This record gives sequence, C-alpha cells and structure tokens, in this order.
Amino acid sequence: MKQTNQNWRNFLIDGVMFVAFLIATAPRFSGLAIHEWLSLALAAAMITHILLHWQWIVTIGKRLFAKTTWRSRLNYLLNTLLFLAFTITIATGVLMSREALPLMGITMPRDRTLELLHRQASDLTMVILGLHIAIHWSWIVGMFRRLWPSRKPTRQAAAAAARLEEVRQ
Repeated sequence: MKQTNQNWRNFLIDGVMFVAFLIATAPRFSGLAIHEWLSLALAAAMITHILLHWQWIVTIGKRLFAKTTWRSRLNYLLNTLLFLAFTITIATGVLMSREALPLMGITMPRDRTLELLHRQASDLTMVILGLHIAIHWSWIVGMFRRLWPSRKPTRQAAAAAARLEEVRQ
C-alpha cells in the first residue's frame, strides 16, 4: 500500500511539473510574468522531486560503477543531465528576470550571453525531458491505466458472456 501511495504521489507531482514546464516554455503565450513565476515554482518542485527520490539517487549513485542494470545507469545519467540543464535554465532565467526579481527590488542588466545560454539550456532540458519520459513510458502508461481502467472485457469475462449467450439460445 505504501508503494502505491508513493507511486500516485510521484505521478501527480511529475504530471503537474510536466504541465507547468510546458506552460513555462511558451512565454509568448503565457506572458513573461507567468513564465518567470511558474519557472520559480518549478525550481521548488524540482527540489521537492529530488528530495522525494533522494534514497534512489544515493543507492544508484553508490552502485553506478558496480553492480546495477544499464537502464539504471542510463536513468541516472539522464536525471543528472536533466538536473544540470534545468538548473542552468533556472539560474540564467533568474539572473535576467524582468518581472519576478524587480518586484523584489532586484534588477540586473540585460546580457545577450545569458539569454543565449538560457535558450540553449532550455532547449537541452526539453530534449532530455523527452528522453526521461521515454525511459519511464511504461510506468506512465501503467499509472494512466490504473487511473482509467480499460472498458474491454477480460478473457474470462468474454468467455462467461459467450457461455451465457449459448445458454440463452
């Protein structure tokens, strides 16, 4: 039961983070203020996500070069790269903030290098996130199936229905 609750918690947090990330990556549609504040909230969510998975990070980190599966190594590498790319995206975004930080009385001069680094890190984050989703696709599909069970009858139910139909005829 505990594992099921953790899976649902992770599924919910990951889903909210994913939707927020998609909104934040489209500042032309959401507006700069929403882009910046949502990105700051995503930074907090990322920290929460890391803390919730800290035991896995430590365990796989210790076994990374010892006995573990290639999938765990790949997952660890992708997670590390995702963390680095997302951290660079958030840090550069904070440093060039035109909405969130000025409200706190902090203004920074515009810097084209930061803007370029921010865009490249954001693009890299999107690619790595796609790979992250791909490697966890079966878990995501499984969670959706638990959320919305299939309406298809099982083999046993179909066989029982066929027997009932035979009896009626």
